[in-house]
Amino acid sequence: MIALPRTIRYRQVATLAYLALLPVVAACGGKSSTPPAQAPVEVGVVAIHPATLILTRELPGRTAPFRVAEVRARVNGIVQKRLFAEGSDVKAGQKLFLIDPAAYEAALDGAKAALARAEATLANSGVVAGRHADLIKTNVVSQQDHDNAMAALKTATADVAAARAAEQTARINLGYTTVTAPVSGRIGRSAVTEGAYVQAAQATLLATVQQINPMYVDLTQSADEVLRLRRDMESGKLQGSDKGQARVRLVTDDGREYPLVGTLQFAELTVDPGTGSIALRALFPNPKGELLPGMFVRARLEEGVSPQALLVPQVGVTRDQKGLPVAMVVNAEKKVERRQLVTDRAVGNAWLVTDGIRPGDLVIVEGLQKVRPGTLVNPVPAAAAK
Repeated sequence: MIALPRTIRYRQVATLAYLALLPVVAACGGKSSTPPAQAPVEVGVVAIHPATLILTRELPGRTAPFRVAEVRARVNGIVQKRLFAEGSDVKAGQKLFLIDPAAYEAALDGAKAALARAEATLANSGVVAGRHADLIKTNVVSQQDHDNAMAALKTATADVAAARAAEQTARINLGYTTVTAPVSGRIGRSAVTEGAYVQAAQATLLATVQQINPMYVDLTQSADEVLRLRRDMESGKLQGSDKGQARVRLVTDDGREYPLVGTLQFAELTVDPGTGSIALRALFPNPKGELLPGMFVRARLEEGVSPQALLVPQVGVTRDQKGLPVAMVVNAEKKVERRQLVTDRAVGNAWLVTDGIRPGDLVIVEGLQKVRPGTLVNPVPAAAAK
């Protein structure tokens, strides 16, 4: 092996070291000192503007007849006939039952005879009293006989009055043997059949008539909600109805909306200590009889008018770890802000927000999964969430 001079060996080592450093130098020379600027993320937003909104509250309730009249026996006797069809509509005064009138007809005849006898006695007493009044002037009769005649006249007069009252009572009892409808409405099934014995002392129930046009709807509302509404009215956040009576709409148990509008009649003053609620009653027209007593319904009650309501689409509202509603808003610098909201209720596909949103704010409803607070965005109108 031939040994190379020392100078040549040093040159070879320097050359190899230079060649080894070339890739490192090239790599360092091509790397930039500042990262490239990130492009703004495009998101769909909805501008929030105040609007006049009629606020409604959905309350559970049940229908109740406008009038309920229980038809009961007022005399004793055997039911001879039923004069109506069960489940039909009856008019006030329409005949419903016939109770055997024979005993009451006889009682009326006896009362008429007693009245006639009393009237005859009265006539005779009047003649005697008149005669004694003439004879007492000439002392033909004694004062005692005159006094007795006048007393007999008064007694006969009282007997006639008593006999007339007895005759009237017998006539009334005879009238009670024909049972009539006390009110107009729809009658249910008969509680007795022909041949049944009914009694006045126990007021035997014969049938029930219910007037269902109009129809009541009994509702319950939380006392806290009632107090909150009053405070909002006093502060001006809500405005009352111009007509003074709140309008109510009904949704039946099958989800169908009742076509006719009702009105709120009254609210109880006492809070139920067991439920903490207040009873309300609404009145609805029911000309076709679509509403039946005892139906479960949901009533949409107009609470008032909010002149500056802020509605945020539900797709733009999420929940944090505590379950509180939050929304992502684009600020003036086109950066994302996280806002915690205070919601009142759902209105269609939006939330009625009372705090956390200001008029003119841009709420992100599309592309929420691509942004976080502080992200630079390019807001564009979101057509799908309008």
